[in-house]
Amino acid sequence: MTVKPTVKPINPCFSSGPCAKRPGWSVEILAAALSGRSHRSAPGKKVLKEIIDRHRALLKIPADYRIGIVPASDTGAVEMALWSLLGARGVDVLFWESFSKGWMTDVTKHLKLDGVSTHEAGYGALPDLSRVDFANDVVFVWNGTTSGVRVPDGDWIPEDRAGLTICDATSAVFAYDLPWDKLDVTTWSWQKVLGGEAAHGMIVLSPRAVERLESHLPPRPLPKIFRLTTAKGKLNEGIFEGLTINTPSMLALADCLDALGWVETIGGLPATIARCRANYGALKDWVEKTGWVDFLAADPAIRSTTSMTLKIVDPWFAGLDEESQTAFIASFIKALDKEGAAYDIKNYKDAPPGLRIWGGATVETKDIETLTGWLDWAFTETCARHKQAAA
Repeated sequence: MTVKPTVKPINPCFSSGPCAKRPGWSVEILAAALSGRSHRSAPGKKVLKEIIDRHRALLKIPADYRIGIVPASDTGAVEMALWSLLGARGVDVLFWESFSKGWMTDVTKHLKLDGVSTHEAGYGALPDLSRVDFANDVVFVWNGTTSGVRVPDGDWIPEDRAGLTICDATSAVFAYDLPWDKLDVTTWSWQKVLGGEAAHGMIVLSPRAVERLESHLPPRPLPKIFRLTTAKGKLNEGIFEGLTINTPSMLALADCLDALGWVETIGGLPATIARCRANYGALKDWVEKTGWVDFLAADPAIRSTTSMTLKIVDPWFAGLDEESQTAFIASFIKALDKEGAAYDIKNYKDAPPGLRIWGGATVETKDIETLTGWLDWAFTETCARHKQAAA
């Protein structure tokens, strides 16, 4: 029988979005927000431009790439790119989890584009990257938040590609050193590795993406929040200077600046990458010595270091039908929640029954280490209850 731990994680928030706030965060930091001020005022525009400039410096984004703050979180940023840019040539779409499947659905069923090739893999795996045709535009996620599977690097993307690469990198930015020269459109939100507030998205455009915007008029109406060009077909430069399309939350802006300041204080991008790797390492050490659990992704080269997804491999659990497995996971999660040991670590709704533990930079490695004892306890307790009920 596993002994119930006596020490709990200092911060039991392991949700994959919204994610844990940075260590030491408190609501008092929002007192600096320009509440009640217009985002069009001089101070408001200064804050928005500062967020853009600090992202560029921290992430080492090339000077000739445009960076904008856009509506509707990462989802809005990806949709903006798909609806504004696609259609000039064929499209290859990669999908292996829920959000990337959603982008595939947009391309095939809503945009209804011609010349679309799809590359699919199940949860825990990647499509064959060697089959991607870079004569086409290519749509993919860097890190599959719902599956815990990521592309290993950018080596599979050629420098002399003809099409654009459109990358949903929402749970990858600040966790990996992204190869900007391989990415033409990159999107993310503040709610992931930064632990910021949601609802706002970031979009980065390479010069090649800007050229496409100014040379290709999509044969479809574009809602206002998707429009990256002016009525004359030129890039709307204001978006990339802090003149947002819609009204942003001044509280969220203050929170984002605080998160960026924390990143700068701890050592920038190398430090956030190292923290993610340390959290993955702590969970990996536990998994390797624990018989009832394993990573959903068998190949370590494609495992996420942020959205760490686990499957239960205990023979008794494997023998249950899917409905019973789902009920088991619900009981497992409830036990941890009731103890205040871990919140929101259930698998994504479309993923196989299992666990999903966020290990982004705002999570302390000590909390991951402490969590593992509670996972062992919860598994033992939940097994005992379910076996007793079935007897």
